[in-house]
Amino acid sequence: MSNRHEGNDARPARRSDGLLLIPVKAVMQVIDVPLRAWQRLAGLTGMASFFLLPNMAVFAIFVLVPFVINFVYSVTGGTEIFLDQRFYVGAAQYRDIFDCRSYLDPSTCVEDGFWVSTRNTALFVVVQVALMILVALVTALVLNREIAGRSFWRAVFFFPVLLSPVVVGLIWRWILQRQGLLNLVLYELFGFEPYSWLTDRNAAFAAAVGVTIWARVGFFALILLAGLQAIPKELYEAAEMDGTRRTRVFFRITLPLLMPNLLVVLVLGLIRSVQVFDEAYVLTGGGPGTSTMYLTQYIYEKGFASDLRDPGLAAAASILMGTVLVVLTLVQMAASRRNEKKGER
Repeated sequence: MSNRHEGNDARPARRSDGLLLIPVKAVMQVIDVPLRAWQRLAGLTGMASFFLLPNMAVFAIFVLVPFVINFVYSVTGGTEIFLDQRFYVGAAQYRDIFDCRSYLDPSTCVEDGFWVSTRNTALFVVVQVALMILVALVTALVLNREIAGRSFWRAVFFFPVLLSPVVVGLIWRWILQRQGLLNLVLYELFGFEPYSWLTDRNAAFAAAVGVTIWARVGFFALILLAGLQAIPKELYEAAEMDGTRRTRVFFRITLPLLMPNLLVVLVLGLIRSVQVFDEAYVLTGGGPGTSTMYLTQYIYEKGFASDLRDPGLAAAASILMGTVLVVLTLVQMAASRRNEKKGER
């Protein structure tokens, strides 16, 4: 009797499921008719283009169109924002940028702010990327070992990546300001007098480097950790059986096999460092003076924030910075292909 009742209860459920599928099937039929007609006309290649069209439209609207508008701004002059109020100047903006007696001395340049920010950016990229790779590599090596709470520590190191760059800058500004947490701890524990970390040129630069490393190292460590876990354990077991020293194992096994991941980290780190803006701007505002004013901040202030704004000059500077980023991307692609060919051999 119970089985018969269970069977009777199941039938209405199946009927209700069928009723729910009726509108879905109707919609699919409506969509299917034009798609089949289009497939007969365009073939498989045309269908692929059809499904890629929405993505290409978004790419065109938010990437290609702004790029073209930006280029138009770079060849026009004036302080007005609207293009119909600007006048054509050709390559005058680029000539002003490169008009220098010595590129190593920004004070000899017509646009000294551009070259000061470029010099600051170059120094920041060299120091920050080198330290970033070192810290990310050490972090990945530690997190790859059998340690207590390994999953917890992996989450802890990755957590800053999830924070907004503005939030990161504000947190560290509250910590490093004269009446901040760091000076309080140093005074309570060691009796040190409060120090203005963000108004000293060297300390402000070190703070910008350190904060960006803290905020991004988890992402790059994750890439290196994935590379470490992909290395066959049999290689380490064979080296241990041969009595190979750990340093030799690292330089002969770990580092060569980790090189593709290190290359990805290097190029991505370079691209992100060249584009540094949010954390440094919130942390120091480009100061003291212009010691932490980087190229993206120069473009922002020239185009929008300065009283003597020059959208054309800002656009020209952004075109030059974009060219550098494209070159770095091409280098990454070429190096990745070379590594793939080596792996196939």
